[in-house]
Amino acid sequence: MATVTVGAVRERAPGERRVALVPEAVTLLRRAGADVLVETGAGSGAWFTDADYTDAGATVVPPDELYARADAVLCVAPPDPETAEALRPGQTLIGLLEPLRHPDLVAGLHRRGVRTVSLDLLPRTLSRAQSMDALTSQANVAGYKAALLAADTYDRFLPMLTTAAGTMRPAQVLVLGAGVAGLQAVATARRLGAVVTAYDVRPASRGEVESLGARFLDIQSPAEEEPDARRGGYARELTSEEQQAQRAALDAHIARSDIVITTAQVPGRKPPLLVTSAVLDRMHPGSVVVDLAASELGGNVEDSEPDKTDILPNGVTLVGAGHLPSAMATAASTAYARNLVALLRHLVRDGALVLDPDDEITSALLGGEPS
Repeated sequence: MATVTVGAVRERAPGERRVALVPEAVTLLRRAGADVLVETGAGSGAWFTDADYTDAGATVVPPDELYARADAVLCVAPPDPETAEALRPGQTLIGLLEPLRHPDLVAGLHRRGVRTVSLDLLPRTLSRAQSMDALTSQANVAGYKAALLAADTYDRFLPMLTTAAGTMRPAQVLVLGAGVAGLQAVATARRLGAVVTAYDVRPASRGEVESLGARFLDIQSPAEEEPDARRGGYARELTSEEQQAQRAALDAHIARSDIVITTAQVPGRKPPLLVTSAVLDRMHPGSVVVDLAASELGGNVEDSEPDKTDILPNGVTLVGAGHLPSAMATAASTAYARNLVALLRHLVRDGALVLDPDDEITSALLGGEPS
């Protein structure tokens, strides 16, 4: 019987410490009948040695051998040009390939006969795909780390403390965006003892925020509270004046906060601007702003840059924290590898990798690639 061979490569992007497979995942794949190759040194950034992989049943090989033998090549980030060139026709590349941001890379692989499976295209509405949802698993890590980073950067206590020297008030933390990362940041900041408020444009997120013990920030224009503000059960479009009023109310809350964590991201597109330079100027000295959405496309905070920390002239610390999962490489890699194991169990049938375009999960992950 044929056996599928999967190979986990060493990540080459600057600062990327994660790895696609961890030893635990190797064991699971071997039990499922797959042969597993791991590139030499692939797990070192996440503190997994080559011996760890060998003990789990993998074969540790140099990159040339991996590309020659693997049916499916597993990665975390999109490959660099050298790695992409090493892939051969008939192979399948599986990872967070970001095809919306790197369409030329993906199109070039398709032209050469390399198939791509992009985990960031997974439809989150399918309950049976939840175990494969790498964006969610990595966002959980990022939200947790963002709260810890904010606490470490902030020069005061997060919880209220009563000491012989007096009572220290708790920090006021504002989380903008109540998706997976935002909710994890809320939960972590709450566990650290801060008073947490969260805001999201989706009113439905209120229940999730409040279930974590945080307050949901209500921003309503006066006109919305009038009886005729709705027509036929639908909310009317806000006027420009009302939008400005909402923006002013949010800005005022940002300016009063000790810590602001922003988490709003749009896959493949520039993140929405939530905190302007003018609002940063209004924050008090010692405040901390952590922009989890900071990237080469921009961030939620004006002038934030990924992997860069700036102390502004007014004493506010601005942290561009765009690659937080890599800062917790062991936990992030473990979660990501479990997503890959779930995906491979879905794709491998009778010892072969089957990319069925009629399957709703597989079709979405292929991203409409040419047949």
